[in-house]
Amino acid sequence: MQAKTVNKIATGVLYIIAGLVILILAALLGYILVNGVPHLSWHFLTAPSRAFQAGGGIGIQLFNSFYLLILTMLISFPIALGAGIYLNEYAKKNWFTTMIRTAIEILSSLPSVVVGLFGFLLIVVKLNFGFSILSGAIALTLFNLPLLTRSVEGSLNSISNLQREAGSALGLSKWETVLHVILPAALPSIVTGVVLSAGRVFGEAAALIYTAGQSAPALDFGDWNPFNMASPLNPLRPAETLAVHIWKINSEGIMPDAAAVSAGASAVLVIAVLLFNILARWLGKVIFKRLTAAR
Repeated sequence: MQAKTVNKIATGVLYIIAGLVILILAALLGYILVNGVPHLSWHFLTAPSRAFQAGGGIGIQLFNSFYLLILTMLISFPIALGAGIYLNEYAKKNWFTTMIRTAIEILSSLPSVVVGLFGFLLIVVKLNFGFSILSGAIALTLFNLPLLTRSVEGSLNSISNLQREAGSALGLSKWETVLHVILPAALPSIVTGVVLSAGRVFGEAAALIYTAGQSAPALDFGDWNPFNMASPLNPLRPAETLAVHIWKINSEGIMPDAAAVSAGASAVLVIAVLLFNILARWLGKVIFKRLTAAR
């Protein structure tokens, strides 16, 4: 009788804690969306920002955020995929792999501002890349790579060894088994991890303040030559992202409508991150159904 009472109390406490977490999250999201969504419009999403005038938008910052995200994932995903395959499929348990996993754990716990300062000293100053999208992408790769590698490794590790043995029984080499059997089976989990990681990168600010810069030069969206400074595709131009823009306008206070712009930009950022999470779950389910013919 006493054990049942204790179990009911413990279960009730856990429900209360879970409810509080959900309530805090809902209150936070509700506050941001209620204050920000009324300021959203097509003009706000596409117009450039104005430093000393009201009525500006976040068009350039929004484009910079997506461009930086794509460039970061193009750099980090192949490295994370290769590292995850090596650690899970080929690496033996010895001091070298232990050191690699320890390094991954340490790097994944580093504050983003530390990664930003490291990127500033090494990439911006030492390598002379300056404040640029490329500098920000490399810094975000350092920031994102440990978690993305762990995600890929975990996805591969979740695949049963029976599939590896089946590949060997069919006469496939280890690499062919990984490429044609293990990777397709782990693909839904890998895609989910990548999309969630993309949402984390999209909302990052601290690492980009010191690497991508805090300015958003005017862009000529009719010029798609990546070697021209006014081109939106130029990876060597400075690029203020949406998250950095929110921090900047709240810290400087030079915009007459800073509160409205900040609220609207925050709402866009939150909606984008929510969409990344929803997209991750949806893509994972769709790919799983296609690969397994599940209904």
